[in-house]
Amino acid sequence: MSLHLPLRPQPVPPHKHLMNMKSPSAAALSQRNSLRVNQAGELAATLIYTAQTPPLLRTHPHLRSLMQHMHAQEATHFATFNRLLSRHRIRPTLMYPVWTAAATALGWGTAMLGREAAMACTEAVETEIGGHYNGQVRVLLEWMRDMEGRGEEVGEELRGLVGELKRIRDEELEHLDHAVGEDAREAKGWPVLNAVIRGGCRGAIWVSERV
Repeated sequence: MSLHLPLRPQPVPPHKHLMNMKSPSAAALSQRNSLRVNQAGELAATLIYTAQTPPLLRTHPHLRSLMQHMHAQEATHFATFNRLLSRHRIRPTLMYPVWTAAATALGWGTAMLGREAAMACTEAVETEIGGHYNGQVRVLLEWMRDMEGRGEEVGEELRGLVGELKRIRDEELEHLDHAVGEDAREAKGWPVLNAVIRGGCRGAIWVSERV
C-alpha cells in the first residue's frame, strides 16, 4: 500500500481567509493550532495503517478490505487538512519528522504483537482523536453563535469547515467501532497498552499545538 505524503502544504494564491490572520483573539489562534494538530494526527493515522497492513495481512488476510477502507479514509482526511493548512497559511508542526517515525514504529510494533494489539492501537488513537474533533466542533459552534449574537454573518466557509470536521469525526469513530469489533480489548495487557497509546496521543496533541 503506497501513499504520497507531502511534507508541507503547497502555497496557494491570496484570498479571504476563514480565520483572520491579523486577529489576536484566543479563539482564532486556538483554531489555527487545532488545524495543525488535525493534519499531524491524520498523517500519523495514515502511517500507522500503512505500517500495520503488511504484517497483519500475512496472518489475517480477511482484514484486507477493512484495512484498505480505514486507510483510504485517513488518506482523504490528511489531504483535506493539507488543503486547509495551505489555504490559511498555517505551517505544519515542526515535529513532523518525529511523528512520522513514531507513527510508523507504533503501527509496525502493534501489528507484530498481533491482530488484537493492532486493533487496540486503533481504538486508543481514535478515542483521543474523536475527542479532539468533538472539542473543536464545540468551539466552532460557540464561535458561530457568538457571531450571530453580534449580528455578524457566518460565512459558508466556516459552516463548511464544521461540516467537514463532523464528517471526519464520525469516520474516526467508525474506525474505533471496527477496532472494538475486531477484539481490540482482548489484546494482552490491553489496559496498559490503551493507557500508554492514549497518553502518547494527548502528548502529541499538546506539543503539535505549540511547536
